[in-house]
Amino acid sequence: MLLLCLDTATSQVSAAIGADGAVLGEVRLGRGRRHAEHLAPAIEYLCRELDVELARLSAIAVGLGPGLFTGLRVGVTTAKMLARSVNTPKEEEAIDALRDFAEDVIDGEAFMTDPDDVLDHLERVTDYEVGAPADLVADLVAAGDDVLLAGDGALGYREELAEVDHSEQAGPSYAFPSAAALVELATARVEREDFVSPEAVQPLYLRRSDAEIEWKRREAS
Repeated sequence: MLLLCLDTATSQVSAAIGADGAVLGEVRLGRGRRHAEHLAPAIEYLCRELDVELARLSAIAVGLGPGLFTGLRVGVTTAKMLARSVNTPKEEEAIDALRDFAEDVIDGEAFMTDPDDVLDHLERVTDYEVGAPADLVADLVAAGDDVLLAGDGALGYREELAEVDHSEQAGPSYAFPSAAALVELATARVEREDFVSPEAVQPLYLRRSDAEIEWKRREAS
């Protein structure tokens, strides 16, 4: 059972191929927000080096975010296109069609959720939110709980988050979502035959694109 797993929610592009729950190979590229430029070559490289044809894939998994608007759009669209094209003569066309997306930027905001350690696994106990780092710091200080900070936002806003007592940084190893981690998660779903059609897969943006925000700002002014 071969799986292709993708994550483009952050500035890092991550792609992995796994078999029966084990990771066969992973590529991570984090130089700039060039998701559309990096993702297709990463998939091609993995398939070539592991001697895996797209037609042999059992399923495709993709991280849904929250995260960068264009990054998520590239990753989810890629997954949909490949899912539709597997086992068809259009496999090469699917990869070639992934290079035309424009880049988008999100800066000065943090995506956050509050997980709780339950029975040796993490369980999300609040909805996802997006807001200013200062608001997150205020909420964490008010709560007064021990906090483990993970993600690229935890590194980018290290100074601001240092105001939170009883907090600890997970570190650079946990700064970005990993497509390799998706291999284990997706394998369990495939074994349960818990599939989702490409049409039903939607990214979790939490926020409009910068282009939409700028357009609304201009309309208001």
